[in-house]
Amino acid sequence: VQLQASGGGPVQAGGSLRLSCAISGRTFGRIIVGWFRQAPGKEREFVSAINLSGGTTDYANFVKGRFTISRNTAKNTVYLQMNSLKPEDTAVYYCAADGTLIRSSWTMSTQYDYWGQGTQVTVSS
Repeated sequence: VQLQASGGGPVQAGGSLRLSCAISGRTFGRIIVGWFRQAPGKEREFVSAINLSGGTTDYANFVKGRFTISRNTAKNTVYLQMNSLKPEDTAVYYCAADGTLIRSSWTMSTQYDYWGQGTQVTVSS
């Protein structure tokens, strides 16, 4: 499985960005795609995840109501729509995938086997 994240960039506080994660290779079966982020000097943290086939989603509490994860199965792409961005959302955003995760593991970065290269999101105040 190969992942390609894109869509990051600079944005002012209150603005929006849409990140994309294009998935190639094995895309059949039960694949979970997650978004994580890592700010300088901080640990990588869970943002959101989606079951690529069933569409079930999960969110970190700090993005609920602001971020929306979705997928286009025809394009094998997962999106992260980010609205009402805050300076504290500044980070490198990574998408990751795995085919064996149980629901309780979706938030654990160490459980994902496949990672994209990351895309920088910078929110200015």
